[in-house]
Amino acid sequence: MREWYRRMQEMIDEIENGIRNQQDEKLVLEGISRSFGYSEYHFSRKFREISGMTFRDYVRYRRLACALIALRDTEERILDIALKYGFASHAAFTHAFREAYGVTPSAYRKHPVPVVLRTILRPFDCYLMSTGEKSMMQTKDDVKTYFVTIPAHKFLHIRNYESIGYWDFWQKQSLIPGQDCETICGLLDSIPHKLDDLGGSEADSGAGQIMGFLNDPSGRICSWGIPLAECYGVRLPLNYNGPIPEQMLLMDVPEGEYLVFEHGPFDYETENSAVEQKIEAAMKAFDYAASGYQLDTTPGRIFYFYHDCKRYWKYVRPVKKT
Repeated sequence: MREWYRRMQEMIDEIENGIRNQQDEKLVLEGISRSFGYSEYHFSRKFREISGMTFRDYVRYRRLACALIALRDTEERILDIALKYGFASHAAFTHAFREAYGVTPSAYRKHPVPVVLRTILRPFDCYLMSTGEKSMMQTKDDVKTYFVTIPAHKFLHIRNYESIGYWDFWQKQSLIPGQDCETICGLLDSIPHKLDDLGGSEADSGAGQIMGFLNDPSGRICSWGIPLAECYGVRLPLNYNGPIPEQMLLMDVPEGEYLVFEHGPFDYETENSAVEQKIEAAMKAFDYAASGYQLDTTPGRIFYFYHDCKRYWKYVRPVKKT
């Protein structure tokens, strides 16, 4: 089954390429089935078994998600966007868009509101599968350590005082209506102007989304016995004044100094645990006294955690001079 999940992830990446290359649904299905040696029927059945939806529905909702980003961020004509993402006419696009998001494309363009976009499926996710992965003893990079000053910004997020770690966080959030991983990530995908989206790749599912650990301003104690809450969200410009999803919080994060522990790109399946161990060892061994800094546990300060195997694994910890 693990091998099938891995293969399915490769197939989903191919589906996304087909959508980006403006292939119609039939060509995408035929091409993927052929390239992986499956019949269209077998692939469609297994896809539904793993994803909980039909192949056709998944492709339609991903096309609509890409079209919504284009409506939000470009001045392309609505008809051109409709045709680009596989809809035969303006009317067909409007019907599908309103059915998915409860608003017409033209109304959304005038007043963008947070909606739940269909995120890219991640069937081979060792965190959410809670399976772990084969680990190598060595990784190709060392951990870089450096200080940065991060300008004031906003952090749009959800938080949990009981969770310990990424998998546990989403397990607990799934018990709260409207705060499961798919809903929250889909909403965050629809938020514009994210600071960590690689400068304009917001059409990529999950772009700009990060974990955080908040020194809670209220002093509320988490399950670890300290005033720290685990968070998930996006960083936004300080002047962001857009809508806020009702299940999320928007907080101001003042300018501050941070200590960064960063490992470069790595292979997710074989090196994930090794990279994690290496960063944790670097954080534990860091000599704060010699640096002239100490961790800043002032209420309202926040730790950021970036996990993107194509770019880096990075902990950003708030500090202050001793």
